[in-house]
Amino acid sequence: MGEMVIGERPPSPARLPHTSEKHPRVTLGELNVLRRHRELCDVVLNVGSRKIFAHRVILSACSPYFRAMFTGELAESRQTEVTIRDIDEVAMDLLIDFCYTSHIVVEEANVQTLLPAGLFNVFMDKCMRDACENAVVVQLDNVNGRVLLYVDDALLMAENEACLLQLAEIQDICCEFLKRQLDPSNCLGIRAFADTHSCRELLRIADKFTQHNFQEVMESEEFLLLPVSQLVDIISSDELNVRSEEQVFSAVMLWVKYNVSERRQHLAQVLQHVRLPLLSPKFLVGTVGSDLLVRSDEACRDLVDEAKNYLLLPQERPLMQGPRTRPRKPTRRGEVLFAVGGWCSGDAIASVERFDPQSSDWKMVAPMSKRRCGVGVAVLNDLLYAVGGHDGQSYLNSIERYDPQTNQWSCDVAPTTSCRTSVGVAVLDGFLYAVGGQDGVQCLNHVERYDPKENKWSKVAPMTTRRLGVAVAVLGGFLYAIGGSDGQCPLNTVERYDPRQNKWSPVSPMSTRRKHLGCAVFNNLIYAVGGRDDCMELSSAERYNPHANTWSPIVAMTSRRSGEFAGHKPPPPLKDYTCKQQVGLAVVNGQLYAVGGFDGTAYLKTIEVYDTDQNQWRLCGAMNYRRLGGGVGVMRAPQTENYFWAFKRAEAYCPKSSKELKPTIQSPLREYQPTVLGPSCQQELTPPWPSREQELTVPEPSKDQELIVQGSSRDQELTVPKPSREQALTIPGPSRHQELTVHRLSRDQQLTVLIPQESKSLPPQGLKEIKSLPSKCR
Repeated sequence: MGEMVIGERPPSPARLPHTSEKHPRVTLGELNVLRRHRELCDVVLNVGSRKIFAHRVILSACSPYFRAMFTGELAESRQTEVTIRDIDEVAMDLLIDFCYTSHIVVEEANVQTLLPAGLFNVFMDKCMRDACENAVVVQLDNVNGRVLLYVDDALLMAENEACLLQLAEIQDICCEFLKRQLDPSNCLGIRAFADTHSCRELLRIADKFTQHNFQEVMESEEFLLLPVSQLVDIISSDELNVRSEEQVFSAVMLWVKYNVSERRQHLAQVLQHVRLPLLSPKFLVGTVGSDLLVRSDEACRDLVDEAKNYLLLPQERPLMQGPRTRPRKPTRRGEVLFAVGGWCSGDAIASVERFDPQSSDWKMVAPMSKRRCGVGVAVLNDLLYAVGGHDGQSYLNSIERYDPQTNQWSCDVAPTTSCRTSVGVAVLDGFLYAVGGQDGVQCLNHVERYDPKENKWSKVAPMTTRRLGVAVAVLGGFLYAIGGSDGQCPLNTVERYDPRQNKWSPVSPMSTRRKHLGCAVFNNLIYAVGGRDDCMELSSAERYNPHANTWSPIVAMTSRRSGEFAGHKPPPPLKDYTCKQQVGLAVVNGQLYAVGGFDGTAYLKTIEVYDTDQNQWRLCGAMNYRRLGGGVGVMRAPQTENYFWAFKRAEAYCPKSSKELKPTIQSPLREYQPTVLGPSCQQELTPPWPSREQELTVPEPSKDQELIVQGSSRDQELTVPKPSREQALTIPGPSRHQELTVHRLSRDQQLTVLIPQESKSLPPQGLKEIKSLPSKCR
């Protein structure tokens, strides 16, 4: 008998604990009904021209801002009507509605007003107010979204958690919406918008997107309208994705020549972030050194001379190392594996899924327009081709092509000259080859190749042997046809095609007969795994060395894997029809993966990877679908964040909703001007901004007066004498490098620091022009 805890009631059939899941939802709904009918409302929020009726207790429960307002000693705690400034009235209406319903829709029309409202922060709680008995230095870091409070030698840090109306959640939704809109034509505007409102994650993603797609971004109008500070930030990044430093120089000159009269003064400042020593000597002398703008500036000429010395004096290079001699190292996209079509649950399927080895996740992408089993798959010009196959009723000669940037399949590819399933497909010298297979009547030795420029198939020399379920590979400029079946029995023979002579010739055979095997080129060797011999599925594997013209065995896989299963009802006219195509074998990010197949008992959805060092295979996950006779292809991963395809072409696909998401939003810089309180380090100081050395002193305000102080210059200290006990001091946020000092606040006084809004603020240089920027979103 276990001991009973004192105070704990023993179980009894007379007790039935219950927690209602409906109660919170129904209660919240009824409170919203009361608000809409203006019943029991005890406060009215005046926002712009709107009057929003609400209940103090609801607002206080949802928002630390309103809780401080209504439960403290502020004048608003005794008022029935409260005026809220610096927030868009439509946004406020949506946010109050969110408090009562927990529902909000973020869209193009409201995202740029919701997000600033979501950053309308109250930084100081009671603990911090108590700490303000001593001298306090408040440093606002707009980049990292933090407020640092120095109390004597102690440091209190708040991460901007007390957002108006729980709007950290709204901020996340708005940022997620803007992530989906990223495009080379608007990413700089979204970046500026994120920077202004301290959206760290959105800023990071926009930065990464800009760096990775710089070659397209530099051609956009937004790029030409960048302020010099942002241009420097971009081109100074080590992760800038460019083919050569020549592109960076060209981008800089495009920017300067867009407004030569005003920008030529910045040329030397910008050019020092171009890595001139990494240019080719021909380009440095012939293009950079001969440019009139460069030649007319002494500082620019010095930079060119430095680069010449670096190129001409290789023995001195160890002593000349610096930021301009360091090669850029852009973040490279990894490779991903696509599993296409196949046979599952007694029928051909059209589904396609994608495997990311970095996350070990399989995710569904857009399906093909036709179901295809025994489909041949290959990648040509960053597009995934699905060739032929069987749809469960008929043999196919149609082709589909997948673009991972748009997550769409297109059917505008010319069909093959004959219907084929169990066909081998590979790419050699820019052509797509279709090898062997069967057409429903006989096994084929036909070989044809596709020219993507002409959108045309043409026949080449046939193989010496008819082969279905053949594996194909390209190595050393040759196309290899490996194993398969001649319609009677599996083969171990191998032949290769020389496109220069348009001729097939035999090479050393495998040690084992294999049909519907998987093959791939790995470390300059051809690996052949699995398949089926005369009587059973195989787990064995071997590899071919083209220099020695020999096959040697390697360790067997953990599972038998074949691309053949003859247990279902055959469609006419072939009596021995099987769903045929190799077990998938592919090299992804330098590792060899075996995917799917049939083990003699069940379809497989597992995958395994080969460890060359340990000479062993290990399981590493599973697909969403069991696949037999599906094709595999490997592609460079598109730009990745929450959605795994690139936004490069302004399209995305949501795996949860299986819907295409086409961004329609224009650049935020079109209708919104990011604001800066106090000029940045690149801005000119114009009245009423104080000068660098001047101290701005604000006399003590009266008891009930609200004091609003605009920010000062970068290195200036803003000093505010001690206000009265009951007064709320409101100071819109200073610029990112400015320090705000408040001398000895009283114990009960609240200090509120607001993120700057559009009103009473100074936009950075260049944004007036950006405001009229036409959208380029497709």
